Amino acid sequence: MRLSEVKLSELKRRARRLSRAEGIPLHAALDRLARAEGFARWSLLAARAAEARSSPPLDPPLLERLAPGDRLLLAARPRQGKTLMALRLLLDAARQGRRAVFYTLEFTEAETRAHLRRLAGPDAALARAPEIVARDDIDAARIAAELESGPPGAVAVVDYLQILDQRRATPPLALQVAALEGAARRSGATLVVQSQIDRGWAPGAAPTPSLAHLRRPNPFPVEAFSHACFLHAGAMRFDALT
Repeated sequence: MRLSEVKLSELKRRARRLSRAEGIPLHAALDRLARAEGFARWSLLAARAAEARSSPPLDPPLLERLAPGDRLLLAARPRQGKTLMALRLLLDAARQGRRAVFYTLEFTEAETRAHLRRLAGPDAALARAPEIVARDDIDAARIAAELESGPPGAVAVVDYLQILDQRRATPPLALQVAALEGAARRSGATLVVQSQIDRGWAPGAAPTPSLAHLRRPNPFPVEAFSHACFLHAGAMRFDALT
């Protein structure tokens, strides 16, 4: 059964019945049902369901809002749909015959492929189309070199901004962001960089966060980005920055 068709409340009821019938802890019953749905544990299934509910439909699609050379900052709190939105953008790029690359310091290739398969549905070939680079040595220099040596019109997603400089050998984040900006401009690639939101932000006067709420443990030039997109609880804010 596809996750989009699964009602979490029904799965929870089944888990409670299973727990009572077999005398096992409820969390073990939930994990067993999650594995039957293709997830390693219940928390991953629940997170995927939350992302699917919160990811807003876009008209026009995100890719159509961006031009070659644009740099988009895609920001949200965890589990608000930013990774799914970024992967949908890559699938849209692949449908157009463009090179699509996901650079991730957060997910494994297997985890990313699983997300792509669910998003692509029955089109298995499309789910295989985006390239996935999931290595600990990812930094702006590598990304810039690959964009500038690759075919024009590429679309790349970087997951995510705040851990690009986690290795001592990499340059400061500000320099890496500047390098990414330059590479996107020179190559004409469309670049999407995911970002965290400060933990202190909470919905209040505005339904979504903004530039003021970006998590910036290490400073970086926001002006390096041409657009910013903020998500929260199904709401989206899309701003042109230049």
